[in-house]
Amino acid sequence: MKYIVVLGDGMAGWPLEELGGKTTLEAADTPVMDRLAEKAEIGMASMVPEDMAPGSDTANLSVMGYDPKIYYTGRSPLEALSIGVDMADDDVSFRCNLVTLSEKEDKYEDRHMIDHSSSEISTEDAEILLEALKQGLAREGYAFYAGTSYRHLLVWSHGEVSELTPPHDILTKRVGDYLPEDRVLREMMEKSYEILSAHPLNKERRAKGLHPANSAWFWGAGTRPALTSFEERTGKKGVMISAVDLLKGLAVGADMERILVEGANGGLHTNYEGKADAAADALLTGGFDFAYVHVEAPDEMGHQGSTEDKIKAIEYLDGRVIGRITGRLDQAGEDYRIMVLPDHPTPIKVRTHTKDPVPYMIYDSRRADSGLVHTYGESAARQSGLSWPDGYRLIDHLLELDER
Repeated sequence: MKYIVVLGDGMAGWPLEELGGKTTLEAADTPVMDRLAEKAEIGMASMVPEDMAPGSDTANLSVMGYDPKIYYTGRSPLEALSIGVDMADDDVSFRCNLVTLSEKEDKYEDRHMIDHSSSEISTEDAEILLEALKQGLAREGYAFYAGTSYRHLLVWSHGEVSELTPPHDILTKRVGDYLPEDRVLREMMEKSYEILSAHPLNKERRAKGLHPANSAWFWGAGTRPALTSFEERTGKKGVMISAVDLLKGLAVGADMERILVEGANGGLHTNYEGKADAAADALLTGGFDFAYVHVEAPDEMGHQGSTEDKIKAIEYLDGRVIGRITGRLDQAGEDYRIMVLPDHPTPIKVRTHTKDPVPYMIYDSRRADSGLVHTYGESAARQSGLSWPDGYRLIDHLLELDER
């Protein structure tokens, strides 16, 4: 028996008037998910505890079976694990986004957050700009590390954890109300604008119609995490397939293998087929029992506020990932259980994460046709009456561990 999680990051949302009262998930053309739903269990699950922020960090911990109230120590430390940073117990890491701020204002605090991803900047461009920050912001006790696309890292030796605001939560807003109270962090952010806004690469990006990556933005502070081994806890040998450092860091912390797929970039035009094939290969010939396939695109399109592109991302996930994985396992005659779900909603209306429960679907290839007609989406999942208030318990249900 093989087990799969396909995680459409931020795939859930709220009903939209322009979609006739449907969500983007419900409006998308998803024949594969709808076909599976006819024989699947569907319901709702709360992946973010009520008293915690609705981040992909807390939510994916839950999806993987780790109670965030016990295991969460901050977002950026998980990314540090992926990058290979060996943090000391009293080090504090911060996510360092390369963001786009408005450029007409005279003072840094009066600028507005235009784009948390700088037009989904390429890793190659980002590395050039991060090198400029390393040189221009050099300071004892602070170190920058390159990640993927706009997602990078700052580690403060013997630092202090402080509450900071994610840039995707303040799109279009004046940044002055959300700057760090810590003097050094604030000075570094302000100076980063001076360094990056005049950088030749950003001049080229403006000429190409791309948003300049003109400032660093620190958030997601935390200390070194300590997760228990996924295999020891579940008895399943697992593999993680994702383009983003957060999920790759979760895999490192859980002692899961990681497969890096060429062309997987966390954007709308990622290598969907490569991710699907990597998962199928791992399960069919690689000796793995469990594959976690994470696709970032729906979340990114939700942050951008693009209904059309979020629907497109969901449709790509349906046919190019879920359809490809299940097709290969069916062809091989392999029994499997697959769970499809988001980690959290990213509604178009608010362009950021919310704590709402998410719809999940568990399909078992051994299950006979139930004669059900429901499709996969928020409304159908709510109507099922199935609910998991503690979402971190759901993976044990997928893996049949709760049936022992």
